[in-house]
Amino acid sequence: MSLLSTSIVDFRCRPEQMRLPAQNLPATPTALFLYLILVVSSPVFGQSPSQGPLPGPPVSTPQSPSITPDNKASQDTGDAGQFVFKKKVEEVILHAVVVDQQNDLVSNLPQTDFHVLEDGKQQEITSFHQEKVPVALGILIDNSGSMRPKREAVNRAALNLARSSDPQDEIFVVNFGEEPYLDQDFTNDVGKLQAALAKIETRGSTALYDAIVASAAHMKQGAGLQKRVLLVVTDGDDNASQDSVEEAVQQLQQKDSPVVYVIALLNPAKRPSSAIRGLQDISHNTGGAAYFPTDVQEVDSITRGIASAIRNQYVIGYKSSSSAAGHVYHAIEVDAYDPSHGKLRVRTRTGYYSDSVGGAP
Repeated sequence: MSLLSTSIVDFRCRPEQMRLPAQNLPATPTALFLYLILVVSSPVFGQSPSQGPLPGPPVSTPQSPSITPDNKASQDTGDAGQFVFKKKVEEVILHAVVVDQQNDLVSNLPQTDFHVLEDGKQQEITSFHQEKVPVALGILIDNSGSMRPKREAVNRAALNLARSSDPQDEIFVVNFGEEPYLDQDFTNDVGKLQAALAKIETRGSTALYDAIVASAAHMKQGAGLQKRVLLVVTDGDDNASQDSVEEAVQQLQQKDSPVVYVIALLNPAKRPSSAIRGLQDISHNTGGAAYFPTDVQEVDSITRGIASAIRNQYVIGYKSSSSAAGHVYHAIEVDAYDPSHGKLRVRTRTGYYSDSVGGAP
């Protein structure tokens, strides 16, 4: 598939989601005939029920994943009566996690400990804070046949993550195989989340990348919170997605895209290098992390660590100094150094696409 081609990724409906509610039909043939005419002529005839598919947006030229417009591009009339296009000023917002050499979280660092580079050039930090705010979280669980013996432990870890969340968090559940199913939309009701995780239909192939792209699109359309995270648990290589890993990464570099954490329960003796690289690329480029435990019992402690990382993010903003116009990719690097810890490692987005307007018409 071309990176600029147009496709739509849907969440599929389970059979029970397709059922329409029973209606009281007219008893006589004449009344029934009139009733059917009214229904067919109604403007809502043929529309999907509220439980229907949730399509993702068409794949388009990616926008910046974390860009907040400061000023819209504008046209001014110069002294000679000519139109001059002014470049819009944008603030790039980064959500960053900092760890030391032992991979332990480091919190409460001042702004002066951070340095931001865009395309190799130092950027001036214009906003900085660290605070615990509500999170929009999508939990994506692989529903392939090989996951059946692991689901009890995985579901338990996912529920523990939900129970430890903030009451204002918004969580949804997607079970995926060859197709992704939205089995629970945004909620903070643990009972509903538990029921969604229990919908196990272990069969079919694994369209992992498509599930991630569709979930990111659903989060963009339905989440009311700025901080957005996807947790993906799988035990196999992607073998059914329409999107390649490169296309998935590019779509995740759009505006308001989530940070992706992956827990991959791959067989140590049969780990395909392509599967490992794909999961690492997706998580690394969005500012998340990929974990490859050898025992399913490790999933619970990993999800607890992810929950802690989500709660201890730094929010760093800067206004890009780039004068490049048009559809341009900008590489980002954030460094942090603290005398008591030495060189630190910062997990955040590795770049974004901009579509700035600059120069003369």
